[in-house]
Amino acid sequence: MRTMTRTIALAAGASCLMAMVAACDSARAVPAARSAATAGPARFTLPPPTGRQAVGTTELHLVDRSRTDPWVAGRTRELMVSVWYPADRRARPAPYLRPGVAATLDRQGALGIFKPGQVDWTGARTHAAEAVPADARGAARPVVLYSPGFGVPRVLGTTLAEELVSRGYVVVTMDHTFETAPVEFPGGRVEPQRLPPQSPERLRTALATRVQDTRFVLDRLAALHAGTNPDAGARPLPRGLGRTLDLSRIGMFGHSAGGIQAAEAMRVDGRVDAGIDMDGTMQYAENDFVPVAKQGLSRPFMLMGAATGGSPQTHLTSPSWSSFWERSTGWKRDLNVPAGSHYTFTDLQAILPVLDERLDIPVEARRNFIGTVDPERVMTSQRAYVTAFFDRHLRNRPGRLLDRPSPQHPDVRFVP
Repeated sequence: MRTMTRTIALAAGASCLMAMVAACDSARAVPAARSAATAGPARFTLPPPTGRQAVGTTELHLVDRSRTDPWVAGRTRELMVSVWYPADRRARPAPYLRPGVAATLDRQGALGIFKPGQVDWTGARTHAAEAVPADARGAARPVVLYSPGFGVPRVLGTTLAEELVSRGYVVVTMDHTFETAPVEFPGGRVEPQRLPPQSPERLRTALATRVQDTRFVLDRLAALHAGTNPDAGARPLPRGLGRTLDLSRIGMFGHSAGGIQAAEAMRVDGRVDAGIDMDGTMQYAENDFVPVAKQGLSRPFMLMGAATGGSPQTHLTSPSWSSFWERSTGWKRDLNVPAGSHYTFTDLQAILPVLDERLDIPVEARRNFIGTVDPERVMTSQRAYVTAFFDRHLRNRPGRLLDRPSPQHPDVRFVP
């Protein structure tokens, strides 16, 4: 079971989350997501970012006319991404989910746990103001890309995206159309997941497509920085957005398949300077590793694992991570959350405990998604370590958090 769960999590993400949907050195405490004790559907809010910078967000509809879509014949490849950026002011926060996505998740029984109408997905909100002007003070900010797990929407990286922006970064989160389920486009068009049966070849196609998506997004960000509007519909952009991008300093992180994508994108594209893989096993099948696991990297990279399937994923226990570790010559670190689980590195770590207060989620389901780790404490730790990594490698702020274990973060183990 552990091997199947880990095999790229390109498959695991779909089976653990969205296939169920389709079918069935800061140590300040981070407040947990909160629920409102009211009648009707259960509600939640995400933990707020801890940095000083106000957060803005906007969406881009990107169309790559040079590529046909690998999943649906006759379609040009198109993506939806969110740009999270330092804003010039705070204002009414944007919705957590777009209306069509919220309605689809509710109707189909999100996570295979909740029944339709149990959760107010539509009412959930971010901490980012939508389309407000970018903060024009100071220099341009480093850019960090985020990609979610296989079949999983980009929204599950919101907490970490907002945290990074509040500390001076621009973050771009991306969906992968027809693999992610669902994706909402301008005008309310909602595209479902459309995938062939599970196989190693499907996983190869998914990873190759994700890497191409990454490179295309980087190209479009360069156009944005140069003063071009890359949105396919030429929708208005927040004032000053392009000027906030420092594309000489680019990082990438991702959960599950998104983490493997970060490593593989770094292998083929020198524009990405540093990356993080959050619990993504670098293999298509047993003893069939992705290229980056067989070649390693010469630039900074951090592995963050949990205990999906019963034992922690580290470079000492995972053959693909071991291969990657041995061949990587750049700065590297391996952190593990032994009491966490595969979705500890997503917003579910904050959301599920809150909804559990109202809806009494089955113990086994909660454990399978987010383990038994203290939710509030581990969210604090994740945000601290991710920020510390990019501060060190994109902003030349070494700090000490990544040098040795910290008693302020007892749930995180340094793997030698």
